[in-house]
Amino acid sequence: MTYHYETSGVCARKISFDLEDGKIYHIHFEGGCPGNLKMLSKILDGWDANKIMDMCKGNICGNRNTSCADQLSKAIEKALEDKKISC
Repeated sequence: MTYHYETSGVCARKISFDLEDGKIYHIHFEGGCPGNLKMLSKILDGWDANKIMDMCKGNICGNRNTSCADQLSKAIEKALEDKKISC
């Protein structure tokens, strides 16, 4: 299932990804630093959702209290919660 997440406090405006059998695929950041985010998306493709969440949670960008990676962890957390509710 494809999920879309509106970000907050970062340059990327939206994150979308597929969640299948507890793994994340096809991560796409709309906006943000294209080179870094494309590489992050390639590296994490097919990883366990919980592992990505743990790794990305709490990372900050500059003087902000969040980052695109941190926002990805929040997006995955919300997707996992939504999936539990709909099951």
